Amino acid sequence: MLLPRPLCYNRAMTERILVVEDDPRMADLLRRGLIFEGYQVDQAGDGEIALQAARKELPDLVVLDLMLPGELDGLEVCRRLRAASDVPILVLTARGALGDKVAGLDSGADDYLVKSDFHFEELVARIRALLRRRQPPARQELLRFEDLSLSPASREATRGQRRLELTAKEFDVLELFLRNPRQVLTRDVIYDRIWNYDFGGESNIIEVYVRYLRAKLEAEGEPRLLHTVRGVGYVLREP
Repeated sequence: MLLPRPLCYNRAMTERILVVEDDPRMADLLRRGLIFEGYQVDQAGDGEIALQAARKELPDLVVLDLMLPGELDGLEVCRRLRAASDVPILVLTARGALGDKVAGLDSGADDYLVKSDFHFEELVARIRALLRRRQPPARQELLRFEDLSLSPASREATRGQRRLELTAKEFDVLELFLRNPRQVLTRDVIYDRIWNYDFGGESNIIEVYVRYLRAKLEAEGEPRLLHTVRGVGYVLREP
């Protein structure tokens, strides 16, 4: 891990970040670095305190360790936060195995960094990217394809008259396809646009999310819109 070095000082921000970290040294490093970047920072040393803080005042973003003391580990905290809100969650943990990354993202995390080799500049860049996604668009936008509709502003999606209950990451994947109808999206493109880093050639995370989406899009026997292009990627096109 590289210690943070000063970046250009930003004007005062209103965003509040909740740092959930039990290691005092790491927690202090993150607090000082993020305050320097202009963010307001709250801290929690375990899962229960983190959930209490979020219930009291929902932060704009959560930086979450997975290895927490007590009965609530980071995965459970992530699941409960995601069930209650759409707050962006960035996992920052010592667990770097592929299975841990998949578990973290499946629990509702929006991004994942490993402590052993992260740069503070990269952490700040990812925080900014997640916060930008939360900003409301300048105009109301409705994406449509066949009988599928999606509103980026309200983060609601429907198929025909049926509302789709999507997780945050499922919504992001579906929005990517709706913004690129009839275009074959390769695995590399999807990794880059949705997860912002490479899982490695052995990961099946994209296949997992495509399967989730198909199950919800076709729950009442509707024709398939999300098709596999074998050996290349996926495409949203007519049945």
